[in-house]
Parts: sequence; structure tokens; C-alpha cells
Amino acid sequence: MRELFAPARADRLATTRLVLLPGAYQTLEEFAAQGFAEAVQRRRIAADISFVDVEFAHLTDRSALTLLQERIIAPARAAGCRSIWLGGISLGGYVSLQYAAERSHQQHAQIDAHIDAHIDAHIDGLCLLAPYLGNRMVIAEIARAGGLTTWSPDALASIDEERRIWRFIGTLHESRLSCHLGFGRDDRFAAAHALMATALPSRDVDVVAGGHDWPTWLALWENFLDSRLRGLGP
Repeated sequence: MRELFAPARADRLATTRLVLLPGAYQTLEEFAAQGFAEAVQRRRIAADISFVDVEFAHLTDRSALTLLQERIIAPARAAGCRSIWLGGISLGGYVSLQYAAERSHQQHAQIDAHIDAHIDAHIDGLCLLAPYLGNRMVIAEIARAGGLTTWSPDALASIDEERRIWRFIGTLHESRLSCHLGFGRDDRFAAAHALMATALPSRDVDVVAGGHDWPTWLALWENFLDSRLRGLGP
């Protein structure tokens, strides 16, 4: 799991950390070159960015979630971060939801004290930019059921990640976890995004002109900074 770190200031760490995961087939270098860190710095927002690469092999066995916790999230807390936002683009947004769903499950299960101590290092918010939300069959299944409020999946198999994530999305309205969803009107996943938006307050959803591309994602990122972090001065 590689990381590129973009601090808000060279002389000290910020108490807010933005952990961003790229989409499929996007490199960390490509992500970092798109202007996301510069958008933070122009606004003089006191937030450091960790661009984190998740290897495909770690997605298939869910070890990416453990690596995120042990190598990125927990060390950020130990370094003094009081607020951590996890998010990403497309597949990066999907992995972010996986992580949040897993941590939420552990909290509700109230398992042993060792893991409870790790839960203290949980994230504070999700920033999801045009997230991948599963295959069309699952989306259609939820739509046929009348939406998330009436959809009731059967017992979830251990490998049924997509339905597990959608079940978690359906609980976001009652969660203390902040969630920001942004997407372009012409994004190829816009139907799934609109379905997810029904589980969130309108203030947490940002829709702009554009598709599934860098200019749209950067515009969404700048809107997120302005709406969520603008007052976070140096």
C-alpha cells in the first residue's frame, strides 16, 4: 500500500487528514497531479492529504481494509489527527464505503476490547466522488423493491460485498458519520448515485454538470472543500 503525502504546511502536521483513494487503473502520481492538493492549499485549509494506493490483490480478500486501518488511519490518529475524512473516486469511493461499513459492523457487534480500541481510530467522514456502487443487477434489484427504505436483502453471504455496502448506505441517515456524495449528471453511474442520494440529506449531495472524468471530479472536490472545510484555517 503506497502513500503520497501532501501536507498543508511544511513545518507541522495538521489535525485534519484527508485520505483519498484513486479509481481503477489510476496511479497515485496521476491522482496527485490533478490539482486536489493545490485546491486545499489555495484555500489555506489546514488539512493534510494522504493519497493512498490500494492494490487490486488486496481488494479480493478484503485485506485492503486492514491495511487502511493499520498503515493509514491508526497512525494518523496517533500523530494527533482529530478529524479524518476517507474518500476517493469511483473504485476508491467503493473501498471507502467498504471500510466504513466494516467498522460500523464492528461497532454494533460490540466485540472484544482489543478491537474496540481500534474502533476509536475510526474515521469522521466520507467524501465520495462518483463512487462505484456495484453492478447493475444489484441497483435494479433495489429499484424494483421501491428503493432503499423498502429493500430487504436476504441473509448476506460473506462475499456479497455489494449488498453489504448498500445495506450500510441505507443506515447513513441514522449514523453520526458525515457523508458527502458528489457526482456528475452525465456520469455513467449516475443512476446508482441518485439512488444513494435518497439515503442522504440534500445538503450532503452535490450534483454538477459533467461525466466520469477528472474535470468533473476536481469541480466536485472544490465544492466539497468550500462546503465542508472552508472555515478550517491554518
